[in-house]
Amino acid sequence: MGAVQGANVVVTGAGGGIGAALARRFAAEGARVVVNDLDADRAKSVAEEIGGVAVPGDASAIVDEARDALGGTVDVYCANAGVAFEGGDAAEPLDEKAWTLSWDVNVMAHVRAAHALLPDWLERGSGRFVSTVSAAGLLTMVGAAPYSVTKHGAYAFAEWLSLTYRHRGIKVHAICPQGVRTDMLAATGTAGDLVLRPTAIEPSAVAEALFQGIAEDRFLILPHPEVAGYYQARAADPDRWLSGMNHLQQKWEAAR
Repeated sequence: MGAVQGANVVVTGAGGGIGAALARRFAAEGARVVVNDLDADRAKSVAEEIGGVAVPGDASAIVDEARDALGGTVDVYCANAGVAFEGGDAAEPLDEKAWTLSWDVNVMAHVRAAHALLPDWLERGSGRFVSTVSAAGLLTMVGAAPYSVTKHGAYAFAEWLSLTYRHRGIKVHAICPQGVRTDMLAATGTAGDLVLRPTAIEPSAVAEALFQGIAEDRFLILPHPEVAGYYQARAADPDRWLSGMNHLQQKWEAAR
């Protein structure tokens, strides 16, 4: 694909799951790929597999190192690293650590990366920012308040980037899948079992959806196309949609 062939690409959280699938697909399309993950061994393994470069560490602070590893420029940045926690019931004791970590990884890592990338991209008049959000960022997720709230934040930031800089050559894509067969799906616990697992797809399908979106120059990437209908229903009749989601909440409570 011409849009990424020969491009310098960074994928965070790429030691497995969606991130690894994205790294593999970009490499297969002829891109030079930096593979980032907190787990250095996993990052190195994927990098060796695809002929990329491993840059392990905190996704919030690797732009400069990744840029150096790629010879001075980053063309595509995939903000894929994320965390998920089950729980967050406002009536239960507040888990400040879960909220803080969710906000830092799911939102602020994207903000910090964009802050580091935009000066060069705006000077060049080109750059591509890919945000792995979630259908939870468009809808919500029962039993996972920190995840739901911060994924809404990630989506809002990607949307803001697109509307602010698209006339200056910056491309932005927000990937919003439902269940994907990754370690993160397991972390969603009984809520994931109830809502996500029945229609879960492979990480490679998410990568395919992104590349279709790049070819069509689309902002919103929906690996589960049915999410568009849910999103429309939510906007058209919020109370009806909330009632339906509350039924799922009750099923989740009964299953716990």
